[in-house]
Amino acid sequence: MAEVQWFPGHMKKAERMMQDSLRLVDVVCEVADARIPLSSRNPDLDGIIAGRKPRLLILNRADQADPDVTARWRAWYKAHGVAVLECDARSGRGVKDLPRALRSLRDKQGPMRAMVVGVPNVGKSTFINKVSGRKTAAVSDRPGVTRGKQWITVDSQLELLDTPGVLWPKFDDPAVGDKLAFTGAVKDDVLDTEDLAAKLLVTLRELYPDAIRQRYKLDPDRSAQGWELLEACARKRGFLMAGGNVNTERMAAVLLDEFRGGKLGRISLERPVGD
Repeated sequence: MAEVQWFPGHMKKAERMMQDSLRLVDVVCEVADARIPLSSRNPDLDGIIAGRKPRLLILNRADQADPDVTARWRAWYKAHGVAVLECDARSGRGVKDLPRALRSLRDKQGPMRAMVVGVPNVGKSTFINKVSGRKTAAVSDRPGVTRGKQWITVDSQLELLDTPGVLWPKFDDPAVGDKLAFTGAVKDDVLDTEDLAAKLLVTLRELYPDAIRQRYKLDPDRSAQGWELLEACARKRGFLMAGGNVNTERMAAVLLDEFRGGKLGRISLERPVGD
């Protein structure tokens, strides 16, 4: 991950746009992926917001995350003074609680404007569309779709400012980059997807071995390398090529797609510090 050049110019521009737009809003909604509630938060946002506005952390895709782990994250963030709203934008669960959660962050009454921020592909646009009840923000399962800011009126009391998804220039911990890539926050076309899938299988073996057993009918060997697990999954799926070689490229694409789509079950890839 460290050698991949993936921080394009439009992300730098988006960061400047966020800084300029802060004066226009009352509160900031930060959308994160409930499966990776720490790694999917852009640390640069702390410098941009820096206590200038109240912030609500929205743990989206909670229906794909392990509910027990999400409860621990909710308690952990609360202990650290971070307001959390847990939701699933696709189904709409928890979304209706947004206005109440935002009002709890400010003293005065009346209309509010909120800026919605987050890294690419955390479901930010889907969340905005569900809140507003209209298909106003561009939605895609690919990162980098929202390029410019746009205002969305929810009702007479709430306006949302949609902003482009922004990563940060350098991952200090390569594992953070891996987890963002697993969930699709980094475009697959700048990655070695077979290497990524092999890493994901090792992670799943450690945290959710039953997910591998149930989905791919494979008991993950504790001593196997990631690429060996990928080959074994490909054989189980019948992804064979001429000469009996296995098609690990196809298996990698399937694994990543099924993980991102929630087909491996409710999975959380990180735990709160101290757990």
